[in-house]
Amino acid sequence: MQFSFDHLVCFLKKPEDAIPLLKQRGIHAANGGRHESWGTYNSLSYFGLSYIEFLGIENQSIAAKQEENRLITQIVEQLSKRDREGPARIAIRTDGIEQLAVKLKAEGYTVYGPLPGERVRADGQVISWSLLFPENGDSELTLPFFIQWEKPDEQRILDLEEQGLINSHTGNPKFESVGYVVHNLEEAIIKWGNLFNLKRSEEFVDLTINARCRKLELPGVTLLFCTPVGEGLAAKVLKEKGETPFLINLTGTGQNRLFEMLNGLWRFQ
Repeated sequence: MQFSFDHLVCFLKKPEDAIPLLKQRGIHAANGGRHESWGTYNSLSYFGLSYIEFLGIENQSIAAKQEENRLITQIVEQLSKRDREGPARIAIRTDGIEQLAVKLKAEGYTVYGPLPGERVRADGQVISWSLLFPENGDSELTLPFFIQWEKPDEQRILDLEEQGLINSHTGNPKFESVGYVVHNLEEAIIKWGNLFNLKRSEEFVDLTINARCRKLELPGVTLLFCTPVGEGLAAKVLKEKGETPFLINLTGTGQNRLFEMLNGLWRFQ
């Protein structure tokens, strides 16, 4: 069973607002489509097969009825009840979602799915996949969900190239890592590392956010976990939002900047 980073979900009340903001920074994004049965819609920004999804609610009554799709229950909770936009959750791509569901249940996780999913693209084509949502109640940090696409990776790359969604940025930026802020660095690294059997880096201090950090080497995009060591950007996010993804690191941008955009922190290197 293989695991790769698939995408980061950012909640936005208006996903289309991300497109011009990212364009100003040299990052290409485009309208994605609608999830009619879930009451949501999105905009997308691709870096190869790894991408950032900006997800919003199109039909509140449909979205509020969802129970099995835990991403939709999460966006309803965060946008409707807590008015909190920004980075929210990652999806991990797998080639064995049925076997994974059995494994996670055996390990004591509450498992929702696999569930069928589809999106109607702007050109009318339907894209299909399966989703799996593991949960356990002993952590404030929301676990990733898993996705298995109907089409193989090779075909998806060809489709994305045909649509002009890959290699459309200014320069050649790479989606290098997603940063999480957590209370207990060691606990998070051990739990997530064991869940996906990932190699762990040595600890280092990131002075720009004033935090102790370690990396998990997930194919596609690295996962970065950070615990504040005092006042600073990491501490501010942890206090205001709790444990959550909060930092998007792009390399190859020709810049050296850390800034806030779309209710998240972005680092261009």
